[in-house]
Amino acid sequence: MTTVSTNDAKGRGGRHDDPAVLARLAALKAATAPELKAQWRDLFDSEPPPFNRRYLESRLAYRIQELAYGGLKPETIRRLERLGEELDGGDRSKRSVRLDRDRPITGTRLLREWQGVEQIVTVTADGFEWQGRPYKSLSSIARAITGTRWNGWVFFGLKNHRGRT
Repeated sequence: MTTVSTNDAKGRGGRHDDPAVLARLAALKAATAPELKAQWRDLFDSEPPPFNRRYLESRLAYRIQELAYGGLKPETIRRLERLGEELDGGDRSKRSVRLDRDRPITGTRLLREWQGVEQIVTVTADGFEWQGRPYKSLSSIARAITGTRWNGWVFFGLKNHRGRT
């Protein structure tokens, strides 16, 4: 995600190999989590989401490049909007389906090692999937894995024990 494309530099501000931008992208890998969150606040003017490091790095890398080289072409934005309208039929209420901002994006894979075994959970549109079975909550998956009651968000590292993200 932190690669810089030179393929579409023509007509959009020249080459995409600015050493300052490349250095900022490379520095993301060495940055601490608090440093990444501080960069998020600077670049997005909002609090960082409670997602994993890889998510923050990739979104920050995109934003750095977007600010340096420009964002999507207007025709690309229009095409994406049209595709979105095809999916939701123009229903604005469906556009705000992700009201729960703390919930990871559909398709996200959550990894947790428990007693030497790696457990992989996939976030689905209507819940979660573990070992090919659908679940409504992370807590039910954590209980199936451990045999004891757990807060699923804590078990998978999405929240700490004090409720802060």
